[in-house]
Amino acid sequence: MLTSVQVAGFVAAGYLRLDGVVPQELNDQAVDVLEAGIPKVPYGTPLDVAFPAGSFARRLVEVPEVAGAMHSLVGPGPTVDHHAVHVREPRGGEAQPLHADAIIDTRMDAFDVQLMYYPREVTTDMGGTLVVPGSHLRRTNESDTGRYQNLRGQTRLTCPAGTVMLLHHGIWHGGRRNDSDQRRYMFKIRLNPTVPQVRLWDTTDLADPAVVAELSRRFPWYEQATGRLEIHNRVRLWRAMTADPDFDIDYWTTRVNNRPGRAVA
Repeated sequence: MLTSVQVAGFVAAGYLRLDGVVPQELNDQAVDVLEAGIPKVPYGTPLDVAFPAGSFARRLVEVPEVAGAMHSLVGPGPTVDHHAVHVREPRGGEAQPLHADAIIDTRMDAFDVQLMYYPREVTTDMGGTLVVPGSHLRRTNESDTGRYQNLRGQTRLTCPAGTVMLLHHGIWHGGRRNDSDQRRYMFKIRLNPTVPQVRLWDTTDLADPAVVAELSRRFPWYEQATGRLEIHNRVRLWRAMTADPDFDIDYWTTRVNNRPGRAVA
């Protein structure tokens, strides 16, 4: 299971990296499996139905670090929204524009998680996946962010083989052009929760000051004033995820939620 500090980091940044957690045995099989294709499933198929026991994808999501992180964020028994294999050919393709993977999503008490698996090392010249940390709670419509070319603090993934990233569905991201001589592979699964996403992780460190420190982080692209809305939205999400309606940072959310009742004589 993830710790409260790790989950707070996910709520702040919008993603979690698990570097090199997939065993090399699976990584060695991955390319052939991804080249052959993984059968599509209808939207909302239970995870254990979408990927039968013993299948490559099932073994991937059962890697202990991956399974624990998934449970911590979406809980038991998630459904598969969809999955896809993305291949970037050597010295080919164009960089995707920045986008989120859904139309405007106003949920503040729930979120989908996108699992991205990289079976081979991703080097700088291979491009990788670009993400804008802390962008997931900025409400936009799908690819409307494509007009932005570069944002301060954006990161372009480089990672060892067997790395898994778990992303909030709203994060701004895009695949980069592959300028290397090798194919770049990525397998994506979008997971929908089927239970309330409340205290699903190891909460023994919930009172750790590092939790508030993570939730208070600002990212370089944030505006001086509007950037504070990102922290406000994190507080709203953290309140839902911890079932703690009084949690706050600098009194911001308490202040704007204040609705006193009429005094009765």
